[in-house]
Parts: sequence; structure tokens; C-alpha cells
Amino acid sequence: MNFAGSKKKMALAGVLCGLVAACLAYFGNPANMAICVACFIRDTAGALGMHQAAVVQYARPEIVGIILGSLIISLATKEYCATAGSATMTRFILGMILTIGALVFLGCPLRMVIRMSAGDLNAWVALIGFVLGVGTGVIVLKQGYSLGRAYPAKKSSGMIISVIAVGILLLALFTTLLKFSEAGPGSMHAPVAISLIGGLLFGAFAQKSRMCFAGSVRDIILMRNFELVSVIGGFFVVMLIYNLVTGNFALSFNTPGVIAHSEHLWNILGMYAVGFAAVLAGGCPLRQLVLAGQGSSDSAVTVVGMFVGAALSHNLGLASSGTALNPETKEVVAGAVTANGKIAVIICIVACFVIAFTNRRKTA
Repeated sequence: MNFAGSKKKMALAGVLCGLVAACLAYFGNPANMAICVACFIRDTAGALGMHQAAVVQYARPEIVGIILGSLIISLATKEYCATAGSATMTRFILGMILTIGALVFLGCPLRMVIRMSAGDLNAWVALIGFVLGVGTGVIVLKQGYSLGRAYPAKKSSGMIISVIAVGILLLALFTTLLKFSEAGPGSMHAPVAISLIGGLLFGAFAQKSRMCFAGSVRDIILMRNFELVSVIGGFFVVMLIYNLVTGNFALSFNTPGVIAHSEHLWNILGMYAVGFAAVLAGGCPLRQLVLAGQGSSDSAVTVVGMFVGAALSHNLGLASSGTALNPETKEVVAGAVTANGKIAVIICIVACFVIAFTNRRKTA
């Protein structure tokens, strides 16, 4: 089914993605996370030993599923197209920025919307930064920003990222080489089969609907086109209903266990960096996974950058901590952004501006 071309069909795609996310949360994924590209890439990077944060190490089948779901549906509908372009290292850096900014906020745009649907007011604050970041990206697009066109490549070249994803899944299932969290968010997950099926479905629906959180805001600002945001709207409504029904909805800034913090400036700046970088890279973290699955080597490089950025976020102490309940005193301990994380976000934003203004097409 092709969801594009109709707001109702696009909204239906969002509803289907929302149902998948709700099922994943119901069967064991963190309720306030359900499915988060940045968080799940971080967990997978930890499982591979790229960082040593013991509470966030688990090879998430959802990441594998999203890539393979996009690959399978694009092959079935003859939309698979192996391509490669230019500015490889720039795309790698943008991938790093996507996860560094996300882990300062504590979630990618997908999780931001999930947190919004659960009443987390910090996510609504972060939305301001995300919209401003996308808006800044739109301005540089109007000024001629481009990383160059993508060119046809060998079909097998476009499938390398999918092969790697399958390899990670096989290592997780049939060996003891990977690391697994025994406590914390990394220890909370749905059964492997459900996670993988959920990822496959999510990837397929996202591919057919062109689901992109940055793209939806970009289209509104650039063309007054609300078609793509219909997907996000459908997704939000389903998750809102799920959270209300299950008692997970809490309209608050400091909710223990939500894995969030209330440092508003850094919520805004973290998601500003993500929104800006997403426009420069050609899509949000979810969109990068989907495009990589359907053959884009440019997006595959961005995904690799996301893994490295996630690893650095924990190796260098860039990732923020979430509000929690002290098990002994039962007092609420507020989440916080680290000093290193604040410095990293500023560097990421500066890097985005440098990339934006050094990659403008020359005009006669």
C-alpha cells in the first residue's frame, strides 16, 4: 500500500506505527521510550563494546528490523535504489551530531513525540528547539546549501548496511560475544521476536509513508505542506491513547523513571542541534535508517556516524542523566546535563553552521 498522496493515508501510516510502538512498550520496552532510534543505537553500540555504560548495553532488534523492513518493502515495490554521493565525512559528522544532541536531550525526535504523548513537559519545551533547528536548516537550504547529488551504485553496495545489521542480530542470538545490561534501560526489552517483527513493520510503514520528523516540519515551513506531518499526528494520537489507558500519562516536568531532565535551555539546544543537523543530512535519525535500508550509502555513512556519536556520548560523559527516585531516601533526584555535554552541544551547533555555509552552491 502506498500511503503517500493523501493526508488520510499518511495519518493511517502514523497510526500503524503508533500501534507498533505501543505493542513494543506493552511487551517490555521502556514505557516512555517504546522505540527510540538514538537510544536504541546507543544500546546497540554498548552491546558491541563501543562504550562501557553497563546499564545501556543491548543489541536492539528494532534497529535491525527498521533497516531490513525498509529493504524488504523497497525491493518488493521496486523502490530499492543503490546510490552513493559526496561529502562522506560531512555526513559522518552530521550523524555524530544527531546522536550527541539527542542524548543531551535524552531522545531522538521519535522519542520526543512519545514523551510528549505521555505528558512530559520537557519534551514540549524541546520541541521549540527542534522546530528552530529545522527552521535554521530551511534558511540555509534557501541559500543554496547542498552536499551534492547521489549517483547510482552497485546494488550490492547499497545492501552492506543491511548485511551488517543481520550480522549484529546473529551475534546477539547465537553467540556470547555481545554485552547485555542486567539493570537499567538496557535490561528492559520486549521478547526478541516481537522486537524484530515490530522493527520490520515500523521500517516498512516508515518507508512507504516517508516518515520523517524533521521533514514534516521542513515541509510546513518551506512549502506550507502539512501532508508529512499527518504521519506524526497519527502516531502521536495512538501513543496518547495508549499512555492514558495504561496510566503512563503524567503531565509534569520531573517524573521519576521517565529518563528525562528539566534543564530547559539544554533541552532546547540539544534538539536544536538535532533539527539543524537532520535538515543538513537530509532526514531525522529514523529517516536515515530507512534510507540506508533502501540503498542509500550516504545515509548508511550517517548511521555509522550515529553509532560513533552514541559511543562518544558515554565514553566522554556527554549524555545527560534522567530524573530518578533515590531507592534509599525515596527522594526525587533531578536529572542533569553534564558540563561536557553542554560544551559538546555548542560545538555541534557551531559545526552545523560551518557545514551549512561551506556547502553552498556557487551562483553565477
